[in-house]
Amino acid sequence: MKLFRFGPVGAERPGLVIDGGARVDVSAFGEDYGEAFFGSDGPGRLARFVSEQPGRCPRVAADARIGPAIARPSKIVCVGLNYRDHALETGAQIPDEPVLFMKASSAVCGPYDDLLLPRGSLKTDWEVELGVVIGKTARYVPEAAALEHAAGFVLLNDYSERAFQKERGGQFTKGKSADTFAPIGPFVVTTDAIDAADLRLWLTVNGEACQDSRTSALLFSVPQLIAYISSFMTLLPGDVLSTGTPAGVGAGRKPPSFLKAGDIVEFGIDGLGEARQVVIAAG
Repeated sequence: MKLFRFGPVGAERPGLVIDGGARVDVSAFGEDYGEAFFGSDGPGRLARFVSEQPGRCPRVAADARIGPAIARPSKIVCVGLNYRDHALETGAQIPDEPVLFMKASSAVCGPYDDLLLPRGSLKTDWEVELGVVIGKTARYVPEAAALEHAAGFVLLNDYSERAFQKERGGQFTKGKSADTFAPIGPFVVTTDAIDAADLRLWLTVNGEACQDSRTSALLFSVPQLIAYISSFMTLLPGDVLSTGTPAGVGAGRKPPSFLKAGDIVEFGIDGLGEARQVVIAAG
C-alpha cells in the first residue's frame, strides 16, 4: 500500500494510492495516519475498508497539496554517520555503534513545501535519507524480529544547520530541528510492498547531482537499527527512524557549499517517490 496525506497545512486528510496510480480520499475511514492507526493494523483495516466500500473513496484533486505522509510522530530518531563514504567526507571515524540524535517533530512538513532557512542560518545542508515508520511498539526487540515492528518506509530529508549543530555548543539536535527541516513523503510504502534493503537514493541542488547511493551501503541495517534503538528507548507506532545519509552533503565539499534562498532541492528513493523544495529566507 501507498499511504499519503493531502490538504492545507494542519488540516491534512488521509489518502491512498490504488491500483493504476489513482489517488483517493479515505477520510471516510475515520482515522489519520498516526500512532493509533499504525498500532492497530491500520493498513490492513484500511485495505478492507477500501475493498468493501469503494464508493466512499472519491478521487483526490490533481492540484491538492501533498502533506507529510504521516501525522506528527511522537519522535524522530536519526542515525548519524551510517554510510562509510559520508563519515569519511566529514573526517569522522567509522562508528562502532550507531550514532543517535533526535529531530523535533515540529520540523515535519510536506515533500513539496518550501524549505525555510532559520534566522541566522549560514550553513543549512541537505541529507537525503531512508525513513522507517514504526508499526508496533518496540522495546528490547531482537534483530531477527525487528522488521515485524516496521509499518513501512518513507523518503525523508534530514536538513541540518551545520553552524547550529557544531558551533553552538556541539549538540546535533539544535541544528536539525528548525521548522520544515523534516519533509516526509510523498507517501509511506508498507513493508509488504517493498524491500528497502537495496534502493537507490539521490539528491540534486539546482539540477546538479550531489548525492547518489544505495541503501545496501548502510553500515547498520534497518533491522540492526530497530533492535539497537529499542534497547535505549521505546519506539511507538508512527515514530520515524531516519537511517542516515550518504556522501555528497554540502559540508563535505571543498570548499563547503550550503543552501541559499532561491535554491531548488530535489531528492528521491526508488519506489518511495520524489520530493522538490524551494529554499526561502526566514521571515
